[in-house]
Amino acid sequence: MDRLEPALREAMPVSMAGYALPERAGLIVIDVVDGFCTPGHGPLAPPPGDTVPARMVDAIAALARRFVTAGKPVLALRDEHVPGRAEPPYPPHCERGSGDELLVAELRWLGSEPLATVMPKDCISAPVGAWDGHGNALHEWILAHGLEAVVLVGICTDICVSDAVVALLSARNHHLPGPEGDVPMLGGLRDVVVYEPGCATYDLPLATARALGLPDASAHPRGPAHHVGLWTMQARGAVLADALD
Repeated sequence: MDRLEPALREAMPVSMAGYALPERAGLIVIDVVDGFCTPGHGPLAPPPGDTVPARMVDAIAALARRFVTAGKPVLALRDEHVPGRAEPPYPPHCERGSGDELLVAELRWLGSEPLATVMPKDCISAPVGAWDGHGNALHEWILAHGLEAVVLVGICTDICVSDAVVALLSARNHHLPGPEGDVPMLGGLRDVVVYEPGCATYDLPLATARALGLPDASAHPRGPAHHVGLWTMQARGAVLADALD
């Protein structure tokens, strides 16, 4: 396993650089809830002593403050499931009323911030979970603010963040018929940006998965998984940033 991540970096390289935010930019925070980030909050929470999620949370909290101070909108999506309603292949998690579905303490201030919107979702993909029977609340948020760029952060890099990024890239490229010809589905959205310091994923080595009686397919080594998530998003057209100007 120690050789896998360097091999991936050589065979599937990613490149990161600073990104200059345009005037109309928004921040999308994916699933930074206690059930995924705070030890002791459910079966998918990190184990005690895992400092990676805490570092991610600190980076996101600071970035959210920067956006709000600059007058830019923030959308925080949080995983929330109806109790007893399964989300295969995962065990029950972040069930409504458990407390695990709440934003972490460092981000709970977003709930009373006028520039922020907090929205639940009940599946991996944020753009799918944003459909409410009347429209897509995520797409409408982008259009309402006339965004040229969205910056995504959160957990997990290779699961919920990647799914959101890839779906948004397709929506950005999709055109809808209008009275004067086809128009972009997401208006003037140009860049879908992933801020790498604000992303993290979980660690479940193969040996640990087997010791827990889980199938081999549940193995999820953190370093390689994080890299594959970044590579997938960049390969599909996302901008990877390690700094935001």
